[in-house]
Amino acid sequence: MRIDLHTHSTASDGTDTPAQLVANAAAAGLDVVALTDHDTVRGHAEAAAALPEGLTLVTGAELSCRIDGVGLHMLAYLFDPDEPELARERELVRDDRVPRARTMVRKLQELGVPVEWEQVARIAGDGSVGRPHVATALVELGVVETVSDAFTPEWLADGGRAYAEKHELDPFHAIRLVKAAGGVTVFAHPAAVKRGEVVPESSIARLAAAGLDGIEVDHMDHDEPTRARLRGLARDLGLLTTGSSDYHGSRKTVGLGEYTTDPEIYGEITRRATGAFPVPGAGGRGPA
Repeated sequence: MRIDLHTHSTASDGTDTPAQLVANAAAAGLDVVALTDHDTVRGHAEAAAALPEGLTLVTGAELSCRIDGVGLHMLAYLFDPDEPELARERELVRDDRVPRARTMVRKLQELGVPVEWEQVARIAGDGSVGRPHVATALVELGVVETVSDAFTPEWLADGGRAYAEKHELDPFHAIRLVKAAGGVTVFAHPAAVKRGEVVPESSIARLAAAGLDGIEVDHMDHDEPTRARLRGLARDLGLLTTGSSDYHGSRKTVGLGEYTTDPEIYGEITRRATGAFPVPGAGGRGPA
Protein backbone atom coordinates (compact mmCIF):
# COMPACT_ATOMS: atom_id res chain seq x y z
CA MET A 1 0.00 0.00 0.00
CA ARG A 2 1.10 3.57 -0.77
CA ILE A 3 -0.11 5.95 1.92
CA ASP A 4 0.24 9.76 1.98
CA LEU A 5 -1.03 11.28 5.24
CA HIS A 6 -0.60 15.04 4.72
CA THR A 7 -2.16 16.98 1.82
CA HIS A 8 -3.94 20.28 1.26
CA SER A 9 -6.71 21.47 -1.03
CA THR A 10 -8.34 24.78 -1.94
CA ALA A 11 -10.26 24.51 1.35
CA SER A 12 -7.07 25.98 2.86
CA ASP A 13 -3.91 26.77 0.87
CA GLY A 14 -3.62 24.05 -1.78
CA THR A 15 -4.35 24.61 -5.48
CA ASP A 16 -6.34 21.40 -6.14
CA THR A 17 -10.00 21.30 -5.20
CA PRO A 18 -10.80 18.41 -2.85
CA ALA A 19 -12.26 16.49 -5.81
CA GLN A 20 -9.18 17.15 -7.94
CA LEU A 21 -6.92 16.13 -5.08
CA VAL A 22 -8.43 12.66 -4.67
CA ALA A 23 -8.43 12.16 -8.45
CA ASN A 24 -4.76 13.14 -8.59
CA ALA A 25 -3.98 10.90 -5.60
CA ALA A 26 -5.46 7.92 -7.43
CA ALA A 27 -3.57 8.84 -10.59
CA ALA A 28 -0.35 8.99 -8.54
CA GLY A 29 -0.91 5.37 -7.48
CA LEU A 30 -1.88 6.04 -3.89
CA ASP A 31 -4.04 3.61 -1.94
CA VAL A 32 -4.70 5.99 0.99
CA VAL A 33 -4.63 9.79 1.16
CA ALA A 34 -5.33 12.08 4.12
CA LEU A 35 -6.87 15.50 3.52
CA THR A 36 -5.44 17.73 6.26
CA ASP A 37 -6.29 21.31 5.42
CA HIS A 38 -5.28 24.03 7.86
CA ASP A 39 -7.74 24.34 10.75
CA THR A 40 -10.72 23.28 8.64
CA VAL A 41 -12.67 20.18 7.60
CA ARG A 42 -14.59 21.99 4.88
CA GLY A 43 -13.11 19.92 2.04
CA HIS A 44 -13.93 16.50 3.45
CA ALA A 45 -17.45 16.11 2.02
CA GLU A 46 -16.38 17.02 -1.52
CA ALA A 47 -13.36 14.71 -1.35
CA ALA A 48 -15.45 11.80 -0.06
CA ALA A 49 -18.11 12.31 -2.73
CA ALA A 50 -15.48 12.28 -5.49
CA LEU A 51 -13.41 9.40 -4.10
CA PRO A 52 -12.25 7.13 -6.94
CA GLU A 53 -12.38 3.36 -6.85
CA GLY A 54 -9.45 1.85 -4.95
CA LEU A 55 -8.58 4.98 -2.94
CA THR A 56 -9.29 5.42 0.77
CA LEU A 57 -9.71 8.87 2.34
CA VAL A 58 -8.45 9.66 5.84
CA THR A 59 -10.16 12.77 7.17
CA GLY A 60 -8.04 15.17 9.18
CA ALA A 61 -6.81 18.71 9.73
CA GLU A 62 -3.53 20.50 10.40
CA LEU A 63 -3.96 22.54 13.58
CA SER A 64 -2.03 25.75 14.19
CA CYS A 65 -0.29 25.62 17.57
CA ARG A 66 2.39 27.48 19.52
CA ILE A 67 4.58 26.42 22.44
CA ASP A 68 7.05 28.66 24.29
CA GLY A 69 6.85 31.21 21.49
CA VAL A 70 7.56 28.67 18.72
CA GLY A 71 4.92 27.80 16.14
CA LEU A 72 4.15 24.19 15.30
CA HIS A 73 1.60 22.29 13.27
CA MET A 74 -0.33 19.36 14.68
CA LEU A 75 -1.85 16.84 12.29
CA ALA A 76 -5.11 15.47 13.67
CA TYR A 77 -6.60 12.36 12.09
CA LEU A 78 -10.01 10.67 12.20
CA PHE A 79 -11.57 12.88 14.87
CA ASP A 80 -15.27 13.65 15.20
CA PRO A 81 -15.62 16.92 13.22
CA ASP A 82 -18.72 17.89 15.19
CA GLU A 83 -17.11 17.69 18.64
CA PRO A 84 -17.97 21.22 19.88
CA GLU A 85 -14.81 22.27 21.71
CA LEU A 86 -12.44 21.28 18.91
CA ALA A 87 -14.78 22.84 16.34
CA ARG A 88 -14.83 26.09 18.33
CA GLU A 89 -11.02 26.28 18.47
CA ARG A 90 -10.74 25.65 14.73
CA GLU A 91 -13.20 28.47 14.15
CA LEU A 92 -11.21 30.87 16.34
CA VAL A 93 -8.07 30.17 14.34
CA ARG A 94 -9.88 30.59 11.01
CA ASP A 95 -11.51 33.85 12.09
CA ASP A 96 -8.08 35.29 12.89
CA ARG A 97 -6.59 34.44 9.49
CA VAL A 98 -7.96 37.42 7.56
CA PRO A 99 -6.79 40.16 9.94
CA ARG A 100 -3.45 38.39 10.22
CA ALA A 101 -3.02 38.25 6.44
CA ARG A 102 -4.01 41.92 6.16
CA THR A 103 -1.31 42.77 8.71
CA MET A 104 1.29 40.87 6.69
CA VAL A 105 0.24 42.76 3.56
CA ARG A 106 0.60 46.07 5.41
CA LYS A 107 4.07 45.11 6.69
CA LEU A 108 5.16 44.13 3.18
CA GLN A 109 3.92 47.45 1.84
CA GLU A 110 5.97 49.22 4.51
CA LEU A 111 8.97 47.25 3.25
CA GLY A 112 8.36 48.60 -0.25
CA VAL A 113 6.62 45.55 -1.74
CA PRO A 114 3.72 46.62 -4.03
CA VAL A 115 1.36 43.88 -2.79
CA GLU A 116 -2.34 44.59 -2.36
CA TRP A 117 -4.94 42.83 -0.22
CA GLU A 118 -7.10 42.25 -3.31
CA GLN A 119 -4.27 40.23 -4.87
CA VAL A 120 -3.94 37.98 -1.81
CA ALA A 121 -7.73 37.56 -1.54
CA ARG A 122 -7.89 36.54 -5.22
CA ILE A 123 -5.17 33.93 -4.70
CA ALA A 124 -6.88 32.53 -1.58
CA GLY A 125 -10.27 32.30 -3.29
CA ASP A 126 -12.64 30.38 -1.03
CA GLY A 127 -9.81 28.87 1.02
CA SER A 128 -8.71 29.81 4.52
CA VAL A 129 -6.24 32.60 3.80
CA GLY A 130 -2.72 32.01 5.10
CA ARG A 131 0.95 32.71 4.59
CA PRO A 132 1.22 30.56 1.43
CA HIS A 133 -1.27 32.86 -0.28
CA VAL A 134 0.80 35.91 0.68
CA ALA A 135 3.91 34.04 -0.44
CA THR A 136 2.27 33.31 -3.80
CA ALA A 137 1.62 37.03 -4.20
CA LEU A 138 5.35 37.64 -3.66
CA VAL A 139 6.10 35.11 -6.39
CA GLU A 140 3.65 36.81 -8.76
CA LEU A 141 5.34 40.15 -8.09
CA GLY A 142 8.80 38.71 -8.73
CA VAL A 143 9.98 39.44 -5.19
CA VAL A 144 10.92 35.77 -4.62
CA GLU A 145 11.30 32.88 -7.03
CA THR A 146 9.27 30.24 -5.16
CA VAL A 147 6.75 30.06 -2.32
CA SER A 148 9.38 28.38 -0.15
CA ASP A 149 11.72 31.33 -0.73
CA ALA A 150 9.17 33.58 0.99
CA PHE A 151 9.38 31.57 4.21
CA THR A 152 12.62 33.16 5.38
CA PRO A 153 13.41 35.73 8.11
CA GLU A 154 13.59 38.34 5.36
CA TRP A 155 9.90 37.84 4.64
CA LEU A 156 7.30 35.50 6.19
CA ALA A 157 9.09 33.00 8.44
CA ASP A 158 8.20 33.03 12.14
CA GLY A 159 9.63 36.26 13.47
CA GLY A 160 10.39 37.49 9.95
CA ARG A 161 10.10 41.11 8.86
CA ALA A 162 6.55 40.66 7.53
CA TYR A 163 5.40 37.97 9.94
CA ALA A 164 2.22 38.50 11.96
CA GLU A 165 0.89 36.36 14.76
CA LYS A 166 -2.55 34.73 14.82
CA HIS A 167 -4.64 32.81 17.31
CA GLU A 168 -2.97 29.45 17.86
CA LEU A 169 -3.69 26.50 20.10
CA ASP A 170 -1.56 25.38 23.00
CA PRO A 171 -0.40 21.98 21.67
CA PHE A 172 -1.12 20.23 24.98
CA HIS A 173 -4.67 21.53 24.79
CA ALA A 174 -4.83 20.48 21.13
CA ILE A 175 -3.84 16.92 22.04
CA ARG A 176 -6.52 16.81 24.73
CA LEU A 177 -9.17 18.18 22.35
CA VAL A 178 -8.31 15.77 19.54
CA LYS A 179 -8.27 12.80 21.90
CA ALA A 180 -11.64 13.86 23.34
CA ALA A 181 -12.93 13.90 19.75
CA GLY A 182 -11.61 10.36 19.18
CA GLY A 183 -8.69 11.41 16.99
CA VAL A 184 -4.97 10.75 16.66
CA THR A 185 -2.23 13.44 16.74
CA VAL A 186 1.04 13.62 14.79
CA PHE A 187 3.53 16.51 15.04
CA ALA A 188 4.03 17.76 11.46
CA HIS A 189 7.55 18.38 10.07
CA PRO A 190 9.02 18.93 13.57
CA ALA A 191 12.55 19.72 12.38
CA ALA A 192 11.82 21.94 9.37
CA VAL A 193 14.50 24.47 10.30
CA LYS A 194 14.24 26.46 7.07
CA ARG A 195 10.74 27.51 8.11
CA GLY A 196 12.11 29.19 11.23
CA GLU A 197 12.74 28.22 14.84
CA VAL A 198 11.75 24.64 15.69
CA VAL A 199 10.50 23.04 18.88
CA PRO A 200 13.32 21.46 20.94
CA GLU A 201 13.37 17.73 21.53
CA SER A 202 12.71 18.30 25.23
CA SER A 203 9.34 19.81 24.30
CA ILE A 204 8.57 16.90 21.98
CA ALA A 205 9.20 14.61 24.96
CA ARG A 206 6.72 16.65 27.02
CA LEU A 207 4.15 16.37 24.21
CA ALA A 208 4.71 12.61 24.03
CA ALA A 209 4.11 12.34 27.77
CA ALA A 210 0.88 14.30 27.25
CA GLY A 211 -0.42 11.81 24.69
CA LEU A 212 1.07 12.80 21.32
CA ASP A 213 0.81 9.75 19.05
CA GLY A 214 3.53 10.38 16.52
CA ILE A 215 5.89 12.62 14.57
CA GLU A 216 6.17 13.17 10.83
CA VAL A 217 9.66 12.01 9.86
CA ASP A 218 9.80 11.50 6.08
CA HIS A 219 9.11 15.01 4.77
CA MET A 220 10.66 17.20 2.10
CA ASP A 221 11.98 19.62 4.74
CA HIS A 222 13.96 16.91 6.58
CA ASP A 223 17.30 15.73 5.23
CA GLU A 224 18.52 12.17 5.80
CA PRO A 225 20.52 12.86 9.00
CA THR A 226 17.49 14.68 10.43
CA ARG A 227 15.21 11.75 9.60
CA ALA A 228 17.58 9.32 11.26
CA ARG A 229 17.70 11.51 14.38
CA LEU A 230 13.91 11.80 14.49
CA ARG A 231 13.48 8.04 14.14
CA GLY A 232 15.76 7.54 17.12
CA LEU A 233 13.81 10.12 19.11
CA ALA A 234 10.54 8.42 18.20
CA ARG A 235 11.90 5.05 19.36
CA ASP A 236 12.99 6.57 22.66
CA LEU A 237 9.62 8.22 23.22
CA GLY A 238 7.41 5.42 21.91
CA LEU A 239 6.01 7.55 19.08
CA LEU A 240 4.71 6.47 15.68
CA THR A 241 6.62 7.76 12.64
CA THR A 242 4.84 8.88 9.49
CA GLY A 243 5.84 10.06 6.04
CA SER A 244 3.91 12.30 3.71
CA SER A 245 4.20 14.80 0.90
CA ASP A 246 2.59 17.87 2.50
CA TYR A 247 1.18 18.34 -0.99
CA HIS A 248 -0.12 21.80 -1.92
CA GLY A 249 -0.69 21.29 -5.65
CA SER A 250 1.24 23.72 -7.83
CA ARG A 251 2.12 25.87 -4.81
CA LYS A 252 5.01 23.49 -3.96
CA THR A 253 7.24 21.27 -6.06
CA VAL A 254 6.63 18.08 -4.06
CA GLY A 255 4.29 15.52 -5.64
CA LEU A 256 1.62 13.32 -4.12
CA GLY A 257 3.14 10.15 -2.70
CA GLU A 258 6.70 11.48 -2.84
CA TYR A 259 6.96 10.47 0.83
CA THR A 260 4.74 7.79 2.34
CA THR A 261 3.75 6.09 5.60
CA ASP A 262 4.37 2.45 6.45
CA PRO A 263 1.13 0.40 6.23
CA GLU A 264 1.67 -0.93 9.77
CA ILE A 265 1.81 2.63 11.12
CA TYR A 266 -1.34 3.52 9.19
CA GLY A 267 -3.03 0.47 10.64
CA GLU A 268 -2.09 1.57 14.16
CA ILE A 269 -3.48 5.06 13.52
CA THR A 270 -6.81 3.62 12.39
CA ARG A 271 -6.90 1.28 15.39
CA ARG A 272 -6.37 4.16 17.82
CA ALA A 273 -9.01 6.41 16.23
CA THR A 274 -12.60 6.26 17.47
CA GLY A 275 -14.01 9.57 16.23
CA ALA A 276 -14.23 8.71 12.54
CA PHE A 277 -13.30 5.94 10.13
CA PRO A 278 -11.39 6.00 6.83
CA VAL A 279 -13.70 6.36 3.84
CA PRO A 280 -13.15 3.78 1.10
CA GLY A 281 -13.95 4.67 -2.48
CA ALA A 282 -16.06 2.25 -4.50
CA GLY A 283 -14.03 -0.94 -4.22
CA GLY A 284 -11.58 0.76 -1.84
CA ARG A 285 -9.47 -1.19 0.60
CA GLY A 286 -10.53 0.49 3.86
CA PRO A 287 -8.41 0.35 7.03
CA ALA A 288 -5.27 -1.80 7.14
